Amino acid sequence: MTIPRKRKIVNDPVYGFIHIPSGLLFEMVEHPVFQRLRRIHQLGFTHLVYPGAIHTRFQHSLGAMHLMDQALESLRYKGFDISDLEAEGALAAILLHDIGHGPFSHSLEGLIVKGVRHEELTLSLMDDLNQSCGGALDTALAIFRKQWPGKFLCQLVSGQLDMDRMDYLRRDSFYTGVIEGAIGSDRIIKMLSVFDDELVVEEKGIYSIEKFLIARRLMYWQVYMHKTGIAADVLMSKILSRARKLSMAGEALGCTPALAFFLSRDAFSLQDPGMRDTILGHFRQLDDHDLMMAAKLWQFHGDRVLAQLCAQLVNRRLPRIIIRKEPFGPQELERCCAAVAGQMGYSLEDASCFVDTGCLTNNAYNNAGDNEIRIMTGGVPTDIALASDLQNISELTREVEKYYICFPKQLQFKP
Repeated sequence: MTIPRKRKIVNDPVYGFIHIPSGLLFEMVEHPVFQRLRRIHQLGFTHLVYPGAIHTRFQHSLGAMHLMDQALESLRYKGFDISDLEAEGALAAILLHDIGHGPFSHSLEGLIVKGVRHEELTLSLMDDLNQSCGGALDTALAIFRKQWPGKFLCQLVSGQLDMDRMDYLRRDSFYTGVIEGAIGSDRIIKMLSVFDDELVVEEKGIYSIEKFLIARRLMYWQVYMHKTGIAADVLMSKILSRARKLSMAGEALGCTPALAFFLSRDAFSLQDPGMRDTILGHFRQLDDHDLMMAAKLWQFHGDRVLAQLCAQLVNRRLPRIIIRKEPFGPQELERCCAAVAGQMGYSLEDASCFVDTGCLTNNAYNNAGDNEIRIMTGGVPTDIALASDLQNISELTREVEKYYICFPKQLQFKP
């Protein structure tokens, strides 16, 4: 297949004018599988907290590709050998890294296509794209799967300092207005280098990396795990759970064919050759609009539980959420369900649809295994946790856990 050599310029609000470097990449951007990302919110329901957070996976993917282009140019300027084939492969891998995300991104991970994670969907969709373009994505797939000999290229796509994180921190900070998350991506990229085929950071870039890790921690608690956003996620998960229960019992639900398919069963597998193409076919038609249209319809459904849950989401009457360091025990959960049943007139079984508990975890810097950010100190690559003179950098390797309980805001209940 001959790829036409088109070059396009996009005006991005974060970086200014960025260009799509090759014909293959332009064809991927134009493909319906990638265009679908225009209809997937980057931050799920976070716009219910920060009204400006309405940016999409489409914008993020283009931004990550732009940063990858800058990183490759910087490394080439320093004399590292990166062929045109490798460069195009790395750019295609980062451009397509999110095509397997479902509606509202991470908010509903594993709740719609149950049993299948977005990484598996991404690989399957990339495989299909590769077949349709005659193997032009072979290098991109090898880099995405971390099977390419150049390890540093794989780390630029998926690693502690990958272009995915570099873009989403800067972009999410921009759109939410949370300035604590702003990072110096330009300087970090200029400080990248390669040692023994692995990505490292020049010694003078250590302070930019320290800021990057601290910004990531702050963004997690202020944005990605903001309690109101978690409450909205829980509410939508309860809606999907109730809708799936009704659908599998034969109840008629007004929704798109794609959503109806995923509500018709409780488990999916892309390893089943008889179902793979059917699953992917419906998934390619699924986006945020399917779910919000359904919620708007279902707030008038005959099932009282489903109708109330949907009305709460559509009108932003989100549940109350309490977060603490200790887990909520089964007795507290039972008392909360009993309070819902008594005060709102539901059976105990239906009352459980309005109550949820869970755990929130944050590990700003995971240096377990072969996953460190290495700083060149005295010609030797050293883990940032050891190279930094800030004690709180090493603390960021510790996983922080917090626990929550969610219940209707009007409920008179105290854990």
